[in-house]
Amino acid sequence: MKRVLSGIQPTADSFHLGNYLGAIRQWVELQDSHDAFYCVVDLHALTVEVDPKVLRERTLVSVAQLVALGLDPDRCTIFVQSQVAQHNQLGWVMECLAGFGEASRMTQFKDKSQKAGADRTTVGLFTYPLLQAADILLYGADLVPVGEDQRQHIELTRDLGIRFNSRYGETLVIPEAKIIKAGAKINDLQDPSAKMSKSAASQSGVIDILDEPSVNIKKIKSAVTDMGKEIRFDEKEKPGISNLLTILSHLSGTSITQLEGEFEGSGYGDFKMAVANTVADYFAPIRARTQGLLSERSELHAIIDNGAKKAEEVASDTLARVYEKMGLLPRNG
Repeated sequence: MKRVLSGIQPTADSFHLGNYLGAIRQWVELQDSHDAFYCVVDLHALTVEVDPKVLRERTLVSVAQLVALGLDPDRCTIFVQSQVAQHNQLGWVMECLAGFGEASRMTQFKDKSQKAGADRTTVGLFTYPLLQAADILLYGADLVPVGEDQRQHIELTRDLGIRFNSRYGETLVIPEAKIIKAGAKINDLQDPSAKMSKSAASQSGVIDILDEPSVNIKKIKSAVTDMGKEIRFDEKEKPGISNLLTILSHLSGTSITQLEGEFEGSGYGDFKMAVANTVADYFAPIRARTQGLLSERSELHAIIDNGAKKAEEVASDTLARVYEKMGLLPRNG
């Protein structure tokens, strides 16, 4: 079986609908056909200031949600990045391989640093892609499922892996990016031209999985729509309705063409209510499962501990081979 690896940051109290449809649902599918490793990347969350208690709780909530959303610890490896020390160790190797210029060209770093300013931009934000490369290369991942916005980071990972192998001999598996299909892209309910994101100026357009159903129903009923009354998919002329059709199609399993026929002649109010009820019903058992794991945490901690052990076995083997090739002295005993 080919190995797949991906990760998600614990930077919010809940994953949102875009996280699920854009990434996590594909992770669930891949665990049946691949040797799958999925990581809550808490070290990456340190590039911005965060309260320690909040980070710790969000990390636990993230793992609980991944399990509730369908990741099975018996069919994949779920682990927390900071519990596997080899990430930092290979991260330093990547920093020593990468050129300052190529790291400076990372689009996300340029965008975020320009917004924050030089004095508020951490060195960790600059080296983020190099730790991400270590995350991937440690596990010999063949495939890395990511959105289009992460393609550049995967290309850097490939370049660094190839550079290491060229310099020290074949050691690291060179991964391929598995770009998640654009059809799963979910946009903000209040600004359907923008991707749904926790960093949005307003959270009124973000559907959080763990929110009370009434909260998400209200958000969907208040979603921005378009001129006219026709319910049809047209991302250019009707981005708001198209976004809601995409959401309903993915969660109901009904094609957009069928939905257009089903709601022909219906008003926007009835259509929004159908979307809202579908979202509420879909995530109700997931929310309950997450709360159950968090209320009695022994199962959750066992999943995390077992995942760390499985991940460390693979990571330590890779790091040992890397260190040997580079001439670093091994410990005796």
